[in-house]
This record gives sequence, C-alpha cells and structure tokens, in this order.
Amino acid sequence: MAADNGTRPQVPAAFRGQVARSVDATGLRCPLPLLRLKVALQQVADGELVEVLATDPGSVADFQSFARLSGNAIVHRGETAGHYLYLVRKNAANAEGDTP
Repeated sequence: MAADNGTRPQVPAAFRGQVARSVDATGLRCPLPLLRLKVALQQVADGELVEVLATDPGSVADFQSFARLSGNAIVHRGETAGHYLYLVRKNAANAEGDTP
C-alpha cells in the first residue's frame, strides 16, 4: 500500500516483499475490515501474509480475537495517526517457519 504523506503506518523492512495480498479497509467500520481480511485469507496459501490497513479503532480487538480463534497470527501491528496496519500470517501453525 502506498504511503499517505506519512500518516499511514508502513510495512516493516523485515516483511517487505513477503505480502501476498493487501486490503485497504480505511473508512470501513466493524465488521467490514475483518470480513475483508477473511476474504483475503481465502485467496492466499498457508504461511502467506495479508496486509490490512484500517481506520476503525475497534479493529484492534476484532483482529486480536479473530487471530486467537482462527489459528492465523498477527505478526505485526502498527498505528499512525488513526491508521492501523496489520500483517496477518494465514494458518501460522501450519506454516513451514515464521520469518522475522
């Protein structure tokens, strides 16, 4: 996802080039950011990363609960100026290894 004049959190260097799908859920309220993540996860293989950018503060609790219940892992979460960035690894327990 492109930077927005420094207001959006950036994917850490350790994960750049590893993102299989990006989801822009900015402006969407609960439960839409989570639903967009679920659709994206269906489109990637186990162990791949999905990047989600959201602006809903409720997404923090929603994504944490979803990860705990689904077997997917939030490998990074960042926040800048009301923008939330999540990197979610699909079926982390089934993945070969967890880089960075």
